[in-house]
Amino acid sequence: MLLAKDIIQGGISGGSIANEGGLVMPTTRISSNSIPVHPIGVKPLGNGYLASGPTARGSLGSMRQLPDEMILQILEYLDASSLMNLGSTCRFLYAFCQLDDLWKALFLETSLRPPVWKGSWKNTLLKAPPGWKSAIDCSNVFSDVIHRPFACAHVVLETYSSNIPEANHIRRFEGLSYDDFAENWSSKPFILTDCIRRWPVCSDWNIQKLKSNYSSIEFRAEAVDWPFSIYHEYMSNNEDESPLYLFDKGFAEKMNIRIGKDAGAVYWPPECFGPDLFQLLGEERPAHRWLIIGPERSGSTFHKDPNATSAWNAVLEGSKYWIMFPPTAQVPGVYVSQDSSEVTSPLSIAEWLLEFHAEARTLPGCVEGVCNAGEILHVPSGWWHLVVNLEAGIALTQNFVPKSHLADVLSFLKDKPDQVTGFKRNIESPYKLFEERLKAHYPDLLNEAAAELERRSQNKKRKWEEAIGKTNDAENSAGGFSFGFGGDDEDEIP
Repeated sequence: MLLAKDIIQGGISGGSIANEGGLVMPTTRISSNSIPVHPIGVKPLGNGYLASGPTARGSLGSMRQLPDEMILQILEYLDASSLMNLGSTCRFLYAFCQLDDLWKALFLETSLRPPVWKGSWKNTLLKAPPGWKSAIDCSNVFSDVIHRPFACAHVVLETYSSNIPEANHIRRFEGLSYDDFAENWSSKPFILTDCIRRWPVCSDWNIQKLKSNYSSIEFRAEAVDWPFSIYHEYMSNNEDESPLYLFDKGFAEKMNIRIGKDAGAVYWPPECFGPDLFQLLGEERPAHRWLIIGPERSGSTFHKDPNATSAWNAVLEGSKYWIMFPPTAQVPGVYVSQDSSEVTSPLSIAEWLLEFHAEARTLPGCVEGVCNAGEILHVPSGWWHLVVNLEAGIALTQNFVPKSHLADVLSFLKDKPDQVTGFKRNIESPYKLFEERLKAHYPDLLNEAAAELERRSQNKKRKWEEAIGKTNDAENSAGGFSFGFGGDDEDEIP
């Protein structure tokens, strides 16, 4: 049992500094030759094999038979009070009950009002005093399940965003004409370095100014809607492995800003991408533009953009690392269902970088690069991409339908209606709606797209028939392989 004096007076070994019952968070980060010291001293599982004294796992009793992963799953069913009580039974379970992801889940389940952020999900949910941190020594706890999230939160991202192989570099241009984009670049990623610098937001917006001007405005950050003042506190003071990412589709209305070429507009879509055919849908178009704000380590794991659209992502402050693959690539660590309706990437960004980044860089089609403030990156239709903030920053992004990818979007809307997203619920058939608008405004484009889809269908059919023909030929060939026992007059084994 843990004693009260352990909580009040306990220190910690392993390099952290105890200070009046609290701990100073180590600033060490994972690099090629260093591992950070966990704030309560927890060590990776492998270190336990070299431990000289008894380990905390010995106090678990019959629970010693359970793997750490199962213990974590059990704890996910407990409420806050139960977690606190269980954490008081022994140091091993105390260390488990400090995992902030457990408290994050409880917060998201129970909290309806914006919090006063206290530096961690546990402290915020329990309304702990400012700066409170555990001071119990758990240096005899050895667990990858507990240690790894902390280690991942201290990965040095520059290790992965630097030394990019020459063949992998995303191409960079100062500018690009629409004709060049349509003919050569609509299906390739690229970065434009001098395309958005005339946007007023490039000089008018930064995180501090947004805090001053929009402090009380609520924005969506994944599962929460917080005033920007609260989110600013969170992004400035958290140790999450995967920090909440502010990703708000209604920002223009909330901030009362204009977008487009009209007087007073704060930004406008770059002309090089040409007309956005989804504009034909007017108020019925799906969600297509977002304000993105996040701290270092925040970002998006591998995904494709919705409805087979293309996209651009403009960085106003900070910098982002991108790694991308063509539509048909098999991305390491990403698992796609047969009909592509489900994409599973069970790893956080940091875990993916640790486990798969080196392998991914060697694969054909892999491209990567850093998009800095004042630059804009093009994401072609269907491309896989992972993006992570190398520092706190602001970006604007928009999905669009260029003429060159109209066939892809029509095919997606027609053939994968269960995967179509972003449309209002009262729109029964996004495909029919889009087709009708194209017939009315761009009938020639619609006919060209239909002809392209027919060509693709015929190519698939021909390839299938060729494959079937080759199979049948092989089966009927007298020279094929046969396997049998005994003499030549024996029947072949089917």
